[in-house]
Amino acid sequence: MIAELKMDQAMSEQQNDFGDGNVGLHYEESLLWEKEAGDHPGVDLPTPKGLKSRTGVAARGEIGLPQVSEPTVVRHFVRLSTWNYSIDSGFFPLGSCTMKHNPRLNEKVARFAGFGNIHPMQPESTIQGALRVMHELQGILGELTGLPGVCLSPAAGAHGELAGLMTIRRAHELKGNAHKTVILTPDSSHGTNPATAAMCGYTLRVIPTKETGRMTVEAFKEALGDGHDVAGMMVTNPNTCGLFESEILPIVDLLHKAGGYFYCDGANFNALVGTIRPADFGVDVMHINLHKTFSTPHGGGGPGSGPICVTEELAPYMPVPTVVKTKDGFHLETEDDRPTTLGRLKGFNGQFGMHVRALTYIMSHGADGLKQVSEDAVLNANYILSQLKGDYSVPFEGPCMHECLLTEKSLKENGVTTLDVAKTLVENGIHPMTVYFPLVVQGAMLIEPTETESKETLDRFIKVMKWIAAEAKAGRGSVLHENPKSTPRRRLDEVKAAREPKLRWKKSN
Repeated sequence: MIAELKMDQAMSEQQNDFGDGNVGLHYEESLLWEKEAGDHPGVDLPTPKGLKSRTGVAARGEIGLPQVSEPTVVRHFVRLSTWNYSIDSGFFPLGSCTMKHNPRLNEKVARFAGFGNIHPMQPESTIQGALRVMHELQGILGELTGLPGVCLSPAAGAHGELAGLMTIRRAHELKGNAHKTVILTPDSSHGTNPATAAMCGYTLRVIPTKETGRMTVEAFKEALGDGHDVAGMMVTNPNTCGLFESEILPIVDLLHKAGGYFYCDGANFNALVGTIRPADFGVDVMHINLHKTFSTPHGGGGPGSGPICVTEELAPYMPVPTVVKTKDGFHLETEDDRPTTLGRLKGFNGQFGMHVRALTYIMSHGADGLKQVSEDAVLNANYILSQLKGDYSVPFEGPCMHECLLTEKSLKENGVTTLDVAKTLVENGIHPMTVYFPLVVQGAMLIEPTETESKETLDRFIKVMKWIAAEAKAGRGSVLHENPKSTPRRRLDEVKAAREPKLRWKKSN
């Protein structure tokens, strides 16, 4: 393995003598503005001589685009596209992101004419099939979570968080609980949790978890106090350390006795689907990332989808629209139908294409398949943990859930950091894991293999990780500092980039 890696590295260092950076079929690519050639512009064409404008409007000035030909533009963007890394080209072990294979069947179904060619302002009588898809998805998500109130409209995970916490706020508002102004959350929570609480006008109170990676009843009691001012709690379960909150039941019991609601961040629902319902450990409201758990496109700007599921008690307060079934067919519920709602959070009815993809994924797997998905995701993460715990530091004892957490602690005495590990993975054709998160662990490496990766893929990742650790412990860490060497761009001087950022390209004289 080490010999292969060194051979690949040596080959990547070969250079030609033409100074353009092109090697083999790997193309270096400059900015379009650097390709301008005044003798054959491609945008602002020269004004023909001897002809007057017949449009009746003033001549247009230069629009500021690079003056290049169409073939140059096409090649530029095609070459840039070859630099992309995606789940279709390689392993994506990003912790807390659930980057797994997207079955092409989902895409095919989403493009059916009856789904792809409709408009949200069509009369309900003409989109009954689409509304049925949404209604069936609502029912299945309610069954999987044990939370019967489901609203599909939130556009992604953070939007779902906002919808969930606004539902809690609306419930307290109509119940006259103006004194409840505090939200509790662990110090390991996703950054969007405290941001969402602040956006909803709440004060945040943090629950420390640094000793075990989990909340304890004692730490929760201290944060709760007498509970008079506590509106709710935002917790991810499994949490961002890849661990199940083992004391969640007594903690939620104390929260509910104080009149607070439990919002569960559903980012890690892939570890639970079909094995346990969040309602069974006391969840009142949670969002689900359809674009993670149910394998719709993730990242790249979307489209995402973050429905919320709530208890029967909170259902009157969640956003509209939801799809309801009447004797006349399916109907989009409005504020007039449910006056207690917090209102609309989004124009129209949510990311409908994501609803189709998610329902296709769910129906393809069935109940037994969804259960196996979560079990295999947990199995893969524990396999990686078992193979690497002797090479890297493991901050918390015991098995993990769907993602495992390692740290740089055992490498740092040899001058190797988490960043060096990540950059060396890039050099060897593997996208890095999530690094330096969660923040409660120094030099964190959060690895989520998901259920769709084969043992062969995991074994190669493990071999590279073991080789990195061996190089560090043998005192050869200086080689790792230079990675990546064969990528289109090398490692940045991050301190200089932060202090002297260059945010705009300037044409050289």
